[in-house]
Amino acid sequence: MNKIPIYSFVAYSGTGKTTLLEKLIIELKSRGFRVAVIKHDAHKLEIDREGKDSWRFTNAGADVTILASIDKTAIMENRFVPLDTLLNKITDVDIILTEGFKFGEWPKIAVCREAAGNQLPIPVENCFAIVTDIPQQTDKPCFDLDDVSSLADFIIKDMKQKYR
Repeated sequence: MNKIPIYSFVAYSGTGKTTLLEKLIIELKSRGFRVAVIKHDAHKLEIDREGKDSWRFTNAGADVTILASIDKTAIMENRFVPLDTLLNKITDVDIILTEGFKFGEWPKIAVCREAAGNQLPIPVENCFAIVTDIPQQTDKPCFDLDDVSSLADFIIKDMKQKYR
């Protein structure tokens, strides 16, 4: 089992999950945290270009293709890998943030934005917290879309309570 805290950000497409996570990563990094992110892609994932060596290896049937350079490494599993398996491969970070995974045992932070015209993507009782610009009638912690600092404070407090 993974002992690294995991928090999943869930919302409908176009709500601003990626923008929120980008700001949260910057905030957590500024506080000295090492951060990993896993993004769910509902479309066919393409990270390599036709004709490149790694594409040729994958196209030839490799089950795993790894690109490694002096400053970056990418592991392409050319098959389905369960999320739990991916999470257990992550080491040497303080927190894992996921984007778009509505299922799993870790806390879900729901995001909704009035301009996107969407409501909460999961039932309120399944929310660990809510980030929104829409007033909510709930006892769940709510944060404004622009108050990333308070959201980071809340997550860090939870991490300290559960993982120390």
